[in-house]
Amino acid sequence: MSIYADVFRYRDLFAGLFRRDFHARYKGSVLGMVWSLANPLLLLAVYLLVFSLLWKVTGPIQHYPLYLVTGLTAWVFFSTALTSAARSLLEHGNLIRKTRFPRQLVPLSVVATQAVTFGIMLAIVAALCVAVIPDARTTWPLAVPLAVLFVALVAGLSIVVAALNIVLRDVEHLVGAVLLPWFFLTPILYSFDQLPGFQRHHALVQVLYYGNPITPGIEALRAPLWAGELPSAVDTIYLVVAATAALALGAWVFTRLDDRIAVEL
Repeated sequence: MSIYADVFRYRDLFAGLFRRDFHARYKGSVLGMVWSLANPLLLLAVYLLVFSLLWKVTGPIQHYPLYLVTGLTAWVFFSTALTSAARSLLEHGNLIRKTRFPRQLVPLSVVATQAVTFGIMLAIVAALCVAVIPDARTTWPLAVPLAVLFVALVAGLSIVVAALNIVLRDVEHLVGAVLLPWFFLTPILYSFDQLPGFQRHHALVQVLYYGNPITPGIEALRAPLWAGELPSAVDTIYLVVAATAALALGAWVFTRLDDRIAVEL
């Protein structure tokens, strides 16, 4: 886990990489960071139109717009951070070849950049939930530590794909291909207990639920915001274990491949 301690040891360098990524992302843009919020808001509008108004399959889910935007906020952060991190080392190839520094700071700075948007969106969602759902007024602070754990989970996975993409350039394309079916297997647009085959295929639903490392995290975040209740102990424990495992896996993979990064670039 020492690769994460480098974030603090080289915090000035990490801050510089963060500022570089942040400024490069919005350079020349009039609206700047608003574009990061526009993507989830546009998706929210489309999904609400199709599933809530036209298809009308969201009846059993109360406050469906808030249900949707809570899950969508976490998913957009996860998918954007993962795809951006996959190419991060390649895009910083000139810097990596010229200078010796802890290279894991590159994908971590990318995740940090995306986490800023995630934090802003989550704050907006929390404000909406507090305004609409009375029970959420006492439980919403629990979303903060849960969001931190979710960021840790995404950071670990991002380091894995960033390192693997150096030695196998197909990884970034694989990530792009997998994210679409992954999205529909994650309960963002729907709830598992709402599906017609929930009772008949309960075992399959359990596999889809706990076999997806993102699902328990999203459900844990939804509980204090959309449901106004304490998150499930199982979901919370799962998120803690998944975040720890992802960080450990990221450290192991990056340590194994670190010496090959500059050579492959």
